[in-house]
Amino acid sequence: MSYDQPYAPQNPAFQPAGQPYPMAAYGPPVSQKSFVATWLLSWFLGFFGVDRFYLGKVGTGVLKLITLGGLGLWALIDVILVLAGAARDKQGLPLAGYEENKKTAWIVSLILFALSGISGGVNAAMNGGADVGALGAALGAVVGI
Repeated sequence: MSYDQPYAPQNPAFQPAGQPYPMAAYGPPVSQKSFVATWLLSWFLGFFGVDRFYLGKVGTGVLKLITLGGLGLWALIDVILVLAGAARDKQGLPLAGYEENKKTAWIVSLILFALSGISGGVNAAMNGGADVGALGAALGAVVGI
């Protein structure tokens, strides 16, 4: 080690002063927001926009809260965006931990989607299709049949 050069730690994750975001070991900066936290918030509280608030996107968080996740459609789209790695924080940085956790997140998400479909089918079968009959009766009352 030469004494004519300034001291710098040998840690590749060294954070220089004035650097607002953590630096990846050898790559572009990543967000301080976690992929796993965003994914879980999107799954369980996405209807209320909590995932958007977490990422610092207060405006769209409020809209998502008011519309209850765009009646579920916006919440579903956000889950897919998070899983695909397209979700970014307010500064546009990719979420930390995506590459390490994406496979597990996809597997768990597919299992949850399948379980919700199965439970919906079982519920409809247990009710003997009563939900469809009630919908038809309501539609008939509105139309005047």
